[in-house]
Amino acid sequence: MLAIEFHPGIYIDLRFAPLALAGMFGGPIAAGLALSMAAAFRFVVGGTAMVDGITTMAAAAGIGMAGHFWSRKRSLGLLDVALLGLAVGGVLVVSMALLPTLVIAHVLSGVGFPLTALNCMATALGGFVLLKTQQWELERSILVTAFSQSPDYLYVKDRNSRFITVNENMTRLFRFRSTAEMTGLSDFNLLSRPLAEELYYLEQQVMDTGVPLIDSNELIEGRCLLASKVPVRDKQGRVIGLAGVTRDVTERTTLERELRESKNLLSHAMANMSDGIAMYDSRGFLIFCNEQYRSAFPLSGDARVVGAHISDILRRIIETGERPDIPDGDPEEWIKAASTSLHSNKDEEVQLHNGDWRSIRTRLAEDGTAMAVVSNITATKEAEIALRLSAEQLKNLAETDGLTGMVNRRAFDEAFARETAGSARKNTPFSLLMVDVDRFKAYNDTYGHPAGDQCLRTVSKCLRQSVSRPADIVARYGGEEFVVFLPDTSAKGAMIVAEQFARRLGQENINHSGSEFGRVTASIGISCATGAVLRTNPNRLLTEADAALYDAKSQGRNRILAHSPNPERHALKDVG
Repeated sequence: MLAIEFHPGIYIDLRFAPLALAGMFGGPIAAGLALSMAAAFRFVVGGTAMVDGITTMAAAAGIGMAGHFWSRKRSLGLLDVALLGLAVGGVLVVSMALLPTLVIAHVLSGVGFPLTALNCMATALGGFVLLKTQQWELERSILVTAFSQSPDYLYVKDRNSRFITVNENMTRLFRFRSTAEMTGLSDFNLLSRPLAEELYYLEQQVMDTGVPLIDSNELIEGRCLLASKVPVRDKQGRVIGLAGVTRDVTERTTLERELRESKNLLSHAMANMSDGIAMYDSRGFLIFCNEQYRSAFPLSGDARVVGAHISDILRRIIETGERPDIPDGDPEEWIKAASTSLHSNKDEEVQLHNGDWRSIRTRLAEDGTAMAVVSNITATKEAEIALRLSAEQLKNLAETDGLTGMVNRRAFDEAFARETAGSARKNTPFSLLMVDVDRFKAYNDTYGHPAGDQCLRTVSKCLRQSVSRPADIVARYGGEEFVVFLPDTSAKGAMIVAEQFARRLGQENINHSGSEFGRVTASIGISCATGAVLRTNPNRLLTEADAALYDAKSQGRNRILAHSPNPERHALKDVG
């Protein structure tokens, strides 16, 4: 139908472009069908150039098929279309230059340029249209596939909240056989009226304000859904509907609820158990602990928080003096050794500053995590020590001071020899306190001997209350003088006991008009030794404690002074 007679029996047209495009985009079948129709029409028209025309058409279709096979392993592009247009032009020029009928009619010189140019342009334009059409079809196919097969619930509604289109998941949710059955319906046809009214109000609000609704919780058909709805606008920016994406989060919601319940149950168990639990990662950082773990260590509990390193916790223990068993010397060396031993299976018992005992059981997991369980074993430990020392305690009961109820001098001497020898064997520190009531003769002269006896009973009570272990012994050394020995106790621990006694005596507030302090006070001398001193001359402890007491009294009384049999070291504390 595009043929125009240029010369009797010779026709020119633009059919070479669609023949070439049919070959390239449609392949052999499409090219064969198009060529058959065009050749049949040219045969019917007839004329002297019929054979030459059919030959040229066949060549154009062949060029298209060649392009099809050449590009079948990749997608066609604009360059392919441009090359096809040039190839069609080349076929036409060659045909007009070589085919005899066309040469005799001078077709090349007469209409060669416009005929070639128009076919090239037609080929390029037609190819561009086909490329865009294929691209649109691919995009539409991808969009339709994604929309229909999305695991979420997808839908589009009109301005009145009626469904325009839905995906397959929506039809399954509401038990429809096809998406067409839901077209034109609204939530009022699918849900209870109160829920439909609520959803309708929210959707109309989105379309009226143009503000999207993101991650709104909905409960439909017993399923927990998370819905997001956005307004749909036309080219002029007017809101013409609404697009929605709803995700089924039933399983996630269930898991979150179960996780919360499990977490609450675990938290309840952790909060009500008697033991403290802590977990440290492979690098020594605290990653979990319960409140009982912190309260088990009252002085360093503020440092035992998630994220703290074990070395910082140990450093806090040293700063507060929470553990009197820490050896003298470089504290960083002890911290390093204790930090290293954290990641090993071990059971240990430690004593705190106040005499309480803690059992620490550490177990190492496969990933390097260390879990520590802390128990208060004060009662058990005291019972153990009490059992071990029951014989000595029974003997001490038989040899007590009649006035104060304390062990007397003889019992003290026996216990002192025995305990210093034991500390020497174990190479543990041994501390001694010697206590003298200040201005006691003046107190007796002023208030009488009965009041003096009661004062001594009060002093002995304060001393007994200041020590907490069965192994610690308080004795009346003579007159108004008392002595306390503390096995397995450093000078720092002994100082703590002395300060506790001085504080308790001060709280008694016994009036003493004959004292410069206006109340009953005491001077205290402390001595601590270990190792060679205890093995060779334990009595030096008594000598040093007595010397420290003498110095405390000569320097003003009502104070604590420590002497050591080891390299000279003095510590003076005024407790007035």
